[in-house]
Amino acid sequence: MTVINLAKRVYDHTFKLDPIVRSLLDTDVYKLLMLQTIWKEYPATQATFSLINRTRSVRLAEEVDIAELREQLDHARSIGITKKERIWLAGNTFYGKERLFSSEFLEWFGSYRLPDYELDTHKGQFIIHFHGLWSEVTLWEIPILSIISELRSRAAMRDIGRFELDVTYARAKARLWEKVRRLNALPDLSIADFGTRRRHSFLWQDWCVEALKEGLGRKFTGTSNVLLAMNHDLEAIGTNAHELPMVVAAMAEDDRQLRTSPYKVLESWQRTYDGNLLIALPDAFGTTSFLKHAPDWITQWSGFRIDSKDPGAGAEELIRWWNDRGEDPRGKLIIFSDGLDIDDIEMLYHRFTGRSRISFGWGTNLTNDFRACSPTAHPGLDALSLVCKVTQANGRPTVKLSDNLEKASGPDDEINRYLRVFGSEQITRRTVAV
Repeated sequence: MTVINLAKRVYDHTFKLDPIVRSLLDTDVYKLLMLQTIWKEYPATQATFSLINRTRSVRLAEEVDIAELREQLDHARSIGITKKERIWLAGNTFYGKERLFSSEFLEWFGSYRLPDYELDTHKGQFIIHFHGLWSEVTLWEIPILSIISELRSRAAMRDIGRFELDVTYARAKARLWEKVRRLNALPDLSIADFGTRRRHSFLWQDWCVEALKEGLGRKFTGTSNVLLAMNHDLEAIGTNAHELPMVVAAMAEDDRQLRTSPYKVLESWQRTYDGNLLIALPDAFGTTSFLKHAPDWITQWSGFRIDSKDPGAGAEELIRWWNDRGEDPRGKLIIFSDGLDIDDIEMLYHRFTGRSRISFGWGTNLTNDFRACSPTAHPGLDALSLVCKVTQANGRPTVKLSDNLEKASGPDDEINRYLRVFGSEQITRRTVAV
């Protein structure tokens, strides 16, 4: 392995375009897994995705140059899947199953390109939308986030001299390695990199993945990033996200269909993956409501990923739910993944090890923790809560409630309707950091 001098590369590079997105596989594997379901089950559905900066105090369009952003977006649109990448997708084993992607899907994906976009600014924020067939626009979610995040990092580092850059990266590396040391003390740890969307940069995520692979050994189970999984011979980790229930709910014709829409999504998921990848994400419209109305067959799924609920409270609720339905929680999997850092991981590990199988998806605080690493404490190196969400489906607005209303998205009147249909039990408001 060649270790790149990150500080020197940032300071010295003179490329006309230093591309941020290098491959269509520089994305999270759950996007490809969902794409196959969307392509198969919803081929005519139209959708719109939109950028949302939840850190409103940061005027993003004043920190990132719009011409540079457009250049990076146009470059991303020029990239297609390579022969090597297609062969890897066709022949790789995902979660112990071969040929997870059908030959028909890969044939279609072989000519895929990211579609056009709308880009403007308003009151210091970027206004970015992607319109088109759901199967065509969905893959923009990860590239737009990683591009803006890295452009913001680059803009901040232009203000930093060579030696301060060197110190900044040295401190960030030392901080991460101290976290790795603490994690290595947890004997039954299972942890994966989930940090693509809001990473400091592609090369930094690559460094973090290598550090975890060396420092944690088998405790590091893989990465959500497909390209890095391929390059480093790692498992690509991930299943599905809020996008699926948001779109299906928006297309419901009445309140009854709306209430059952989260389970309709999981039925289509089972059809696509033939009983594999059975990890549910229950919080799109509130975890408590999801569990209360869940059909019995959901209890046979392998586990759940906790995203927006307090992770300790969410895990306790799942364990009670399994127990009440005669299922042994010790055979089920709970994945913790929302804004985690080392203290959270240690606490949850000690609290739930032995009570259930547990795993951790470590995101922004793995791949973009530069807080106070710069000697001048440059604020442009602090991570943002930046998301790209589906906002319309077949012309109808989409909604995400979440277990934390600070993460809710959609028009107010539709949010209120969803709260009426699904209920607001155990839905709270908590500050969103990342």
